[in-house]
Amino acid sequence: MIKVMQADSSFDPHRLAADIKTWGKALGFNHIGITDTDLSAAEPEYQDWLAQGFHGAMDYMAKHGTKRTRPAELVPGTMRVISARMDYHPPNARDGLELLEDAAHAYISRYALGRDYHKVMRHRLQKLCERIAGMAGEFGHRVFTDSAPVLEVQLAEKAGLGWRGKHTLLLSRDAGSWFFLGEIYTDLPLPVDIAGTSHCGTCQACIDVCPTQAIVAPYTVDARLCISYLTIELKGSIPEELRPLMGNRIYGCDDCQLACPWNRFAQLTQESDFHVRHGLDNVPLTTLFSWQASDFQENLAGSAIYRIGYEQWLRNIAVALGNAPTSAEIVEALQHRADDPSAIVREHVAWALAIHLKK
Repeated sequence: MIKVMQADSSFDPHRLAADIKTWGKALGFNHIGITDTDLSAAEPEYQDWLAQGFHGAMDYMAKHGTKRTRPAELVPGTMRVISARMDYHPPNARDGLELLEDAAHAYISRYALGRDYHKVMRHRLQKLCERIAGMAGEFGHRVFTDSAPVLEVQLAEKAGLGWRGKHTLLLSRDAGSWFFLGEIYTDLPLPVDIAGTSHCGTCQACIDVCPTQAIVAPYTVDARLCISYLTIELKGSIPEELRPLMGNRIYGCDDCQLACPWNRFAQLTQESDFHVRHGLDNVPLTTLFSWQASDFQENLAGSAIYRIGYEQWLRNIAVALGNAPTSAEIVEALQHRADDPSAIVREHVAWALAIHLKK
């Protein structure tokens, strides 16, 4: 359990807040903001989202109770949240819209083409905490990067990093949405920034483009329909009625971001860890399906994709192969895994083979 300490009372909170933003930029963050812990406006909406079962099999979201909407319950003594943005859109990656049209190649969400963001973000946030301690003395804090019950988008909005779009992701007028968020919960009484304001207007491009219509209303996503949930969070069988809608998306889905007008202003990342590795932006599905477990481990170690495991990786690719144009190569690749040791893989391979053999 984190022991929350009081910082040296001699420090100047306004000077420290300004320094935190300067240090953050030097560490590779593209925007730093500070907010209080009051999420009372967001709590009813979040509780209603859970009550409707939109979290699907992510039971942990309900088990956390109000810790997600009440930061001081998660880390006692928390007074402020330092919210950080780091851009991830990789340079020189194959165009996303073009890749989605190439059904024989794998589409992997842009955020997962490089190294695991959890490690990169967490390390930089810890470095920022060290700089803060150098000025303020020992202080209570805890670092998060999509790793605990944290309502990161709403906190970032309150911290002035942008606004929550209709697809529920954070949007920035000068950076679109291709970025990661991270947080430092702290007991330091820092001055807070002005909250972001919405600029979606009447646009609903993200709602219209969603392949599975998972954005069931503005600002509401039914995770059970979301391709990111289906390919990453869902551990069992993917509902058959949703498989044809997944196309060649084998890890995550970026359609709502690709359609968003604000991403015209998105910035390419300067962080080399987020650049494309192993040619994952332009690789045939059959190539990935031929990987053995050792290939998966070797090529994806240090990647966010590694977290889903080899079995789920094959499951996702089998669905994409079922959606690809019929060819001898694709049928042969599927037949090669028709007797896979995994029942989950066998089921999805059989579904894909049935589609091609009927043609």
